[in-house]
Amino acid sequence: MNSLRHLLSAAAIGTLLLSCCGMPSETDRRVERLLGQMTLAEKVGQMAQLTIEPFILADGEGGFTLDTALLREAVVDYGVGSLLNVPLSESQPAEVWGSFIAELQRIATDETRMGIPLIYGVDQVHGGTYSLGSTLFPQQIALAATWNPAHARRMGEITAYEMRACNIPWNFAPILDLGADPRFPRQYEGFGEDPYLGSVLGRELVKGQEGDANDVDHPEHVATCLKHFLGYSVPASGKDRTPANIPWSTLLEYHLPAFRAALDAGARSVMVNSGIIDNCPVHASHRILTGLLRDELGFDGVVVTDYEDLEKLHARDRLAATSKEAIRLGINAGIDMAMIPIDYRGFCRDLRELAEEGAVPMSRIDEAVRRILKLKFELGLFERPNTRPADYPLYGCDEHRQASYAAAAEAITLLKNDGALLPLDPAAGKRILVCGPNAESRRALCGGWTVTWQGHGIERHPELCKTLAEAIGERFGARNVEVIPGVSYQAHESRYDTEHRDRFDEAAAAARRADVVVLCLGENSYCEKPGDLNDLALDPLQTELAERVIAAGKPVVLVLSEGRPRLISKFSAKIPAIVQSYLPGPQGADAVADVLAGAVNPSGKLPYTYPAFPNSLSVYYHKYADEQRNTDATYKYEGDYNPEFVFGHGLSYTTFAYSGAKLTHEGDEIVIAVDVANTGDRAGREVVQLYSRDLYASLIPDVKRLRRFEKIALQPGETRTVEFHLTTDDLAFYDLENRRIAEPGDFLFEIGSSSSDIRATLNYNLQK
Repeated sequence: MNSLRHLLSAAAIGTLLLSCCGMPSETDRRVERLLGQMTLAEKVGQMAQLTIEPFILADGEGGFTLDTALLREAVVDYGVGSLLNVPLSESQPAEVWGSFIAELQRIATDETRMGIPLIYGVDQVHGGTYSLGSTLFPQQIALAATWNPAHARRMGEITAYEMRACNIPWNFAPILDLGADPRFPRQYEGFGEDPYLGSVLGRELVKGQEGDANDVDHPEHVATCLKHFLGYSVPASGKDRTPANIPWSTLLEYHLPAFRAALDAGARSVMVNSGIIDNCPVHASHRILTGLLRDELGFDGVVVTDYEDLEKLHARDRLAATSKEAIRLGINAGIDMAMIPIDYRGFCRDLRELAEEGAVPMSRIDEAVRRILKLKFELGLFERPNTRPADYPLYGCDEHRQASYAAAAEAITLLKNDGALLPLDPAAGKRILVCGPNAESRRALCGGWTVTWQGHGIERHPELCKTLAEAIGERFGARNVEVIPGVSYQAHESRYDTEHRDRFDEAAAAARRADVVVLCLGENSYCEKPGDLNDLALDPLQTELAERVIAAGKPVVLVLSEGRPRLISKFSAKIPAIVQSYLPGPQGADAVADVLAGAVNPSGKLPYTYPAFPNSLSVYYHKYADEQRNTDATYKYEGDYNPEFVFGHGLSYTTFAYSGAKLTHEGDEIVIAVDVANTGDRAGREVVQLYSRDLYASLIPDVKRLRRFEKIALQPGETRTVEFHLTTDDLAFYDLENRRIAEPGDFLFEIGSSSSDIRATLNYNLQK
């Protein structure tokens, strides 16, 4: 056995690159001692990350064994230092995770010269994505709709606990891409369109996983990996991994804040944007990966590529004439670890040659390996390379599932409720028709990254997730509920099952018999490129079903389950009640049913703008704040922002009144207070939102920007004073010279229940 403790006594060099702000830490010293003993081949191996699939031998009965001979070649002969992904591309029980990663670690620590443990990473993006029986939460877009940072913190804590139960120390999450384009298929993975909302929730998700002290060696904490740095989510085509055009000031103003907040919270690693910005693939962008991330933001953690993205510099982007040249470009730009993910022989050979030729400086190799080793030391992998499932008795427990339910229930957003159609009284005995493709679809509730990459695996585990039809039947009585999907999805695709296309007549007839129709529409699950689309409008089959059901003349409640806002304007005006559930996860059906029945008073707010038209996809912080002042009718700007529902919108079964707004300031601090009262007859939660408007600026100002928010719970008749604290830096912006400045001048603060439902305004003048 080659134990590391017998090797760390040798002196090493390389401390010149350690912090110059004081004496190096014990971890830094351990890293340098180890680094000084490593060969070039061993260093290069640490920079390689492989997917587990080539090392899996399926047994034909749903199980697998490891190809230990091939593993030894990769880990022992080539020194590969990291693995990722899930065996058989499907969720595995904690016991399976624990045992096979332990075998990987045994090979790495016992059979290699240096005994360096592996670091294993998985995309556990909304709870235990790939851990069977673990706690799955709503997707991040639904967490954003809660406007309650406590849910992000709790999801992070539970995710970390249950990952460690599976012997996995590294999570490729949170996703902090700005959700400013509803066409983008990964919008549901992030926190929506607002930079500030994403910053608050992203910070809490990091702290939930890494701990307040970022002590990731704690057996219930994991290292986070922020993705995808930077500007990934707004490609010009709206399609995944296609080019974007983003001015640098825009990148800094809107896309950077959530990442900056998460880095300030101590996040240990960053994954790179797979796309192209202004004709430069981000994996080759020294300006972004070194100039911005390292030099300006001071990040000293690990930068890892996304899947096969170094090779894409050659094969897709034609930036490099060979795979070797692609490696040179990416490593010199600032990448520390390459998610290869298969051809470790070629990568390791090419990078060794590049170092020997001087095309990649040895200092760059040492810098990358230093960061990787430091992360492994910080995770405690040298002392404890494995954690055991038996030590985590709360794995998938009722308490954890209740936390998932609480997040789902608080996320659900009541978009429309004409005539107070909702809530429905379970005791009234009304006949309810539940129809639409999402009525019996678990995939539609959970989305991608659920048991399998595309999310279809959840249908093989009905014990994990109720359907909407099942939950509604439980609340309102099975004999009162009739279920006719009308159209259903195919088992493994996002397309429709043609055998259900002719059930429109049946659904329309059932609607005429019913007292109320619950119409369950939206999307099937998808992830990444398979989620690309050519038409943001809801599918024609669903639109036709909606129109047929509406024509029956009965009240309709539309329940949306979707990863991005699909256009519903062709029929939305004819529907009195609309409920957005986003992708609420396995507890989502119960949460939706409880909202419909009035057991839960909805309090979610839209974390994005819900568009009405395909050519009107503006975010709420668009330009042209004072279009009503334009007297030339030909050039009025009211069409710049005309959504179906505005950012921050969400109704309640109670009502809230705002009064007594006041502003005080002393020096750099601004304090804004407002009284909020529950004027209805139900307890409820309200999200109090504070926006600022820069009335005139040297760069055309946004119409408004969210600056603070607070979610409060009020009993009927209760009043609470909400107080917001800001500084003048909150009013700053990046100008066209990429300088962050706070310009003197007049500002307007707006306080309200959404970005357009403003209840109080306050003037403020920023002095020089």
